Amino acid sequence: MVNLAAALVFWLALRSATNASTPTRYFLLITCAFNLFTGTGYFFFSGITNFGDWAVVISGLHPHWLWRVLMVIVGASSYYVAALVVGIGLVRYVGIPRHEQGRLRKVTIVPYLTAILLSSAAGLLNPLGIQLLWESALPATAGGQSGLFWLQYYIPRHTEPMRSPGKLTRNYVWIGVAAVVGVAYVVVLGRGITLHS
Repeated sequence: MVNLAAALVFWLALRSATNASTPTRYFLLITCAFNLFTGTGYFFFSGITNFGDWAVVISGLHPHWLWRVLMVIVGASSYYVAALVVGIGLVRYVGIPRHEQGRLRKVTIVPYLTAILLSSAAGLLNPLGIQLLWESALPATAGGQSGLFWLQYYIPRHTEPMRSPGKLTRNYVWIGVAAVVGVAYVVVLGRGITLHS
């Protein structure tokens, strides 16, 4: 639920960032996308595998199979809507024309592969062992963010940029900040944070 709330905050920030630079709008959209795909995909994942937080939430509800089916339906349909929202945002707010499939693919696959790399590195440091990497980190990232792979094929035809396409150039300040945050994520959160002994 926190991921969905964060996605809403980043989406509202993106919609109000009318004078922001193209890299800033791209950052807001990609951050929204990761939260949106995690929040919606987790319903589907828990319904299919009967594993994770949502599986625990419905564990005492009867008939259990019906709750799992409902989670799969809600997860799949909301995930598809999330892919539409992100795809429309890429065109409308970041300014990448719908027909530039190669460019759309590039701006979605790079963060997707980076997320898999960071989650895998963090998962390897988790004291619970490599099993958690296979059960949680990789499925949540590789599967959960897979909408970034295919969303460009489902952007509605009438979707047009709200402004002329801006330049989305490599920004070494953003890359440097991302590298520092990425290392902190892997080293601190990968090992886990003990709240009490």
